[in-house]
Order: sequence, then C-alpha cells, then structure tokens
Amino acid sequence: MIISIFLFSIFTFRFDLVKGDDVRKFPDYFKFGVSTAAHQIEGAWNVSDKGENIWDHLTHTKPSAIADGSNADVACDSYHLYKRDADMLVELGVDFYRFSISWSRLLPNGFSNKVSQDGLRYYNNLIDELLSRNITPFATLYHWDLPQKLQDLGGWTNPIIVNYFEDYARVAFESFGNRVKNWITINEIPQICTNGYAKDIYAPQVMSSGIGDYLCGHNALLSHARVWHLYNDTFRPTQKGRIGITLYSHWAEPESNSVEDKAISERGMQFLLGWQAHPIFSSEGDYPKVLKEAVYNRSMEQGYSHSRLPVFTLEEIKYLKGASDFLGLNHYTSVVFRNDNKTEWMSQFPNPSKERDLGYDSYFHANWPPTISAWFAVNPPGLKHLLNWIKNEYTNPEVIITENGYLTRGGLIDVDRINYINQNLQSVLEAILDDHCNVTAYSLWSLMDNYEWNDGYRFCFGLYEVDFKSENRTRRPRMSAYVYKEILRTRMINPYYLPSFSDFQYETYKSSASILQCHMKIFSISVIFLLMMHFLF
Repeated sequence: MIISIFLFSIFTFRFDLVKGDDVRKFPDYFKFGVSTAAHQIEGAWNVSDKGENIWDHLTHTKPSAIADGSNADVACDSYHLYKRDADMLVELGVDFYRFSISWSRLLPNGFSNKVSQDGLRYYNNLIDELLSRNITPFATLYHWDLPQKLQDLGGWTNPIIVNYFEDYARVAFESFGNRVKNWITINEIPQICTNGYAKDIYAPQVMSSGIGDYLCGHNALLSHARVWHLYNDTFRPTQKGRIGITLYSHWAEPESNSVEDKAISERGMQFLLGWQAHPIFSSEGDYPKVLKEAVYNRSMEQGYSHSRLPVFTLEEIKYLKGASDFLGLNHYTSVVFRNDNKTEWMSQFPNPSKERDLGYDSYFHANWPPTISAWFAVNPPGLKHLLNWIKNEYTNPEVIITENGYLTRGGLIDVDRINYINQNLQSVLEAILDDHCNVTAYSLWSLMDNYEWNDGYRFCFGLYEVDFKSENRTRRPRMSAYVYKEILRTRMINPYYLPSFSDFQYETYKSSASILQCHMKIFSISVIFLLMMHFLF
C-alpha cells in the first residue's frame, strides 16, 4: 500500500505538469451543470396530497416490469434531503442545476383546478436554496411522470393533452418564473413515445407500435409549441427568461465512407432526431420528407387508408417552426445502420413499427467499448459528429447538452466514467473551437445515483454514490466527482488528472476489499505511467 501511495503521488504530480498554455479551454460563456429528474430522486411518492403518476402506477401494480422489482417510493429522498443535494452542487462548483418538476406533485389530479400547497412549498424551497448558493435553477416541466388520471384519458395519444399541458405550465410559470429563468418543456419525446407507447419498456406500456408512438410524438410536439408560445407571449416580457425542448439522439455512424452508407446514416438521423427536431428547427418546418414518404409508403403496403404518421396543418407547421430558444440535447451512445433487411432481424419488431419504417438493421461497431448495459457502447467522437450534423442541418442553433453520462454497477473508483467524461467533453470542445458549433452548456447525468426507470437500481450514473440501504440515503462523492470539479475549476480537460489522496477520502469505503481494489488499480496505472516515462525520456 505504501508503494501504491508513493507511485500514485508521482503519478498525479507528473501529470499535473501537462497543464500549460497549449491546453485549450472552454469559452468563458460556457456553463457546466448536472441533471436529475423528479421521479428518479424525490421519493415521498404519496406525501401530503401528491397524486399518482404513471410510474407510481406501473411499479405498484406490475413490479415485474422493473428489472429488480423496485420502485421510486423513496428513491434518493430528495424531497427531504434537497439541502444535502444543494451542498453537493456547491462541492462540485456547477453553474446550474437541471431538475424537473413533478406534474402530479404540483397538480395532484393533473388538472389546474387543484394546486398543491405542499408542492408549491417544496419547489419554492428548492429554488430558493439553489439561488442562495449562487446556482442557476434550470427547470424541466415534464420528465416522463405523467399524472395517471391523464393517462386514463389516453395520455399523450389524446390531443386534449395539449390543453392540460398548457394549464400545468401556466401554474409553473406563475409560481416559479420570477426566479426560474431557464425552462425545458419536455424531456426526450422520442423516448417517451417509442418506449412508452410503442413498446412495453417504459410506463405506461401502451404497446401501440407504429401508431401510438407517432401519435404521441405529434401531440407532444404541439404541446411543446403551445407552452413555448404561452411563455413567449405572456411571461417572457416580464420574467425575461428562455424556454426550449430537450430531445434525445444517438449518432448514426456510417458503416463506411461509401455514398450508399452515408445516405443510410443520413436517413437514420432523420428518423432518430429529425422526427422531432425538424418541425421546430428546420427552415421549412414539418416532419422530414424522408420520414413522411417512408411511413406513407409502408402504410399503403400494409393496407392502411392513410399514413400512420399524423399530418400537420399549414397553421401547425408555422406554429411549430422556430418555437424553441435552444435545442436541449441528450446523448449517450452511437449506432451503425446498415442495409440488411434480414427476416430474422425484422421479425423482432411488430408490424407496423418505426423500425420497419426505417428499414435498416443496427449494431454497435466492434471498436466501441461495450458497457454493462446492452443499449450502450462508448463512442465519444459520435457526440462531435452529432453536434456538427445539428449545425449543418438546422443552421447552427444554440445547443445545450442536457444529459451525457456513464453507467456502472457502483463503487467509488469509477475510472471508466472519468474516461467517458473526459473524452466526451473533448468532443464538445473540438466541436466548439474547431467546428464553431453553437454549444453553450453541458450538464452531466447525473448528480447522484437514482431510480433508473425500468432498470430500477441496477445501474449507477451518479457522480455521487447513494446508499439506498441506509435510512438517510447517504451520499458519497466518487472519484469522477473530483475530476468533474477540476474540469469546472480549470475550464479545461486534463485527461491525466486524478484526485490526490488528500482530496479523495478513501476511508469512506466500507470494506478492505474495496480499498485493495482501489490500490491495485492505482498501482497498475502508476506502473504503466512510469514505464511510459522511461521510454519517452
């Protein structure tokens, strides 16, 4: 252990020498933050008059839908521990905190005729706490937790949702808009609609493939536009804030540099991101032409009398176009599409389905390091490619990266997460400085471990570890928390930086096995470094 400490001291000291004038920094205007979502951290699911949401309903009536059979009844208990969360934000040195408001905590029945005083108190306390710590609140109105009473009416597939979402947003703007100046309407429409209304992965498990997902996306876009115009026309003149939407997208990596493979990649991007971004951010508006044609042609082949993709009126196209102050982008991984319509691949998807409409097989490149989850492989250059695609496709809109993060099984030594953060931020930095992409902020997912939807508590995304077995949900900083803090302090990426022993409190480990594992990793890295120094110098 003494040798390990000695080598690690040399390791961290020598690598600090990398810092210098040749290291490029993030622009002064660039902001850093962390993200969470109400249902994943708040707990207190039935405290006071909070209403039931679709995830409460699913996990209580069908616990088998969750990988570990768990629920978010307590989760991180941030409802009671929000001041500790604020402490962690200060420890990290973030500029802003992206959180979400629970629709059913603010409006217990989903309707604006009853506003919860307890819900108002909680979010007022959280916002005031953030402002007292000089942390900018960044509020998301909807992050997947629809009130169950609205789902009973059809949820996002019922056009009436547009009116109810506007009512909810109005209450939020009136209650918090004097202090919250940064808003997101909806988080990840593609995920909500594909996994919740086409598949049984997320609540509400509607399973209306190829129809429900398109209808959900259509109504969600119109809901976003209604709320954007509400804010723009009624609240912006006095509150002086801004409001946008957050969308999720993989990067569609071409299988090769051939014209055909690049065309397949482009088609994939229009299905992945263009589906929801094109109506708002493109110069012509409406859904992408390739998407409209593909769904129409496949619908005709399947015997439908009209396209399964809903049609915007000319007034709606105009209403949607430009209705966002920025594009919030969630990105984790990339995918390769290929023109390989094998029967065995297509057979795994229902008929109809968005996947069959796209018509291409997909896979992860063999060179991309896998993770512990089947949906996630590591390809940091994909983020740079995606940012450039957005710049070129939509005339370089302002992009705020609202989620980007890495999952592990737990533990405080998270070198893989550190590498992921460094490499993805390097892609962001290159996109800004070399390619002039209009990226103004980055928010890492997540501040702490939380309830990861259908995966329950199997995977850990947090900079802070949460002990879900402890009554007070103890939070401990991981090694990555110190690395992210250093990036924020210096505004640059030092891929060789690791916290010193004086910074990183290893005594927080519960077992000698964890300590031994830590020192074995440090020893291995140190030996490799010393060998590199020997051969280089």
